[in-house]
Amino acid sequence: MSHVPVLVDKVISILSPRSGDRIIDATFGGGGHTEALLNSCDGCYVTGVDRDPDAAARARHAKSRFQDRFDFVLGKFSELPLLLKERGKFNGILFDFGVSSFQLDNPERGFAFSKDGTLDMRMSKEGISAFDVVNTFPEEDLSDIIWVYGDEPKARKIAAEIVHARRHSKITTTSELRMIIGSVFKNQVIRKAHSNMDVSTKTFQALRIYVNDELSEIDIVIKHLPEILVNGARIVMISFHALEDRIVKHWSKLSRDQFTPINKDVIKPCIDEIKANPRSRSAILRGFVYNDFGGRGNE
Repeated sequence: MSHVPVLVDKVISILSPRSGDRIIDATFGGGGHTEALLNSCDGCYVTGVDRDPDAAARARHAKSRFQDRFDFVLGKFSELPLLLKERGKFNGILFDFGVSSFQLDNPERGFAFSKDGTLDMRMSKEGISAFDVVNTFPEEDLSDIIWVYGDEPKARKIAAEIVHARRHSKITTTSELRMIIGSVFKNQVIRKAHSNMDVSTKTFQALRIYVNDELSEIDIVIKHLPEILVNGARIVMISFHALEDRIVKHWSKLSRDQFTPINKDVIKPCIDEIKANPRSRSAILRGFVYNDFGGRGNE
């Protein structure tokens, strides 16, 4: 499946870029949102940020198209104040949390159980990998990871089965891990009863979140937004599961004096978008205005 940015029209509507605005696409990925933003306003500027070195290669295409209106910074969005400290403050920022289609669709990255590949899952291509976790972590730690980050009821059984399997040989591929998880569910190997979710989904999600420290990344950056945004700046946050959205909701309740919600209710993809891009089905968008209660800042 090719990269298709989610909720593009809503992102443009909320960020509403004007000539001279400077916007951060903090999760550049394939550059779909960046391209839409730059096409929506001839005079706006976008700085793309991503921890994935592969995204840096894709950013060269955007640079060739948009020239001085676009630049790219390689790094984690939790480090935005440091990465962008010489660039002043911005008029808007977009977060599209989670994993990109490019990462899911490349078997060598080891994110997806639907494609046989090396068990990796590192967005930055550095640090501990899913292979390290699966093959070296104690059973209790594995169980905790799968339960806490995957909300998987059979976390203990899956962890026990993983430890049992690795005693015989290292678990090196996504297919091997999927088969081990499937053995816990026996006759429900491919699909859980009464559900469209593969039985491996929650475990793979848990490992990916743990390996990339995804929840801490979100928690850190949202606390530092005032350091990188002008008064009246607009913020879009797109979550794909409850753990991400829970952090955003909790932060928004604690920060209402500085960040005013734009949309009363969460925004979700319409049926047509879900049909065209099934990966958008779990997306939840929340928009905010920083400090100025609807003002645009710099006015």
